[in-house]
Amino acid sequence: MSDSEKPTYRLLTGVDDHAFCVRVSEALADGYVLYGSPSCTYDPDQGRMLVAQAVIRP
Repeated sequence: MSDSEKPTYRLLTGVDDHAFCVRVSEALADGYVLYGSPSCTYDPDQGRMLVAQAVIRP
């Protein structure tokens, strides 16, 4: 995907695990920067933490 096709804003969401950290790291390596603080919540039905991080392209 070319730079002009990439969205300016992305909200990355998922389970708080290594794979999520890799996705955020890949977005940063691709030129995105963190936008605001991460958000997290506990899903008691699944017994796991869910996280979200917004990133933007400057």
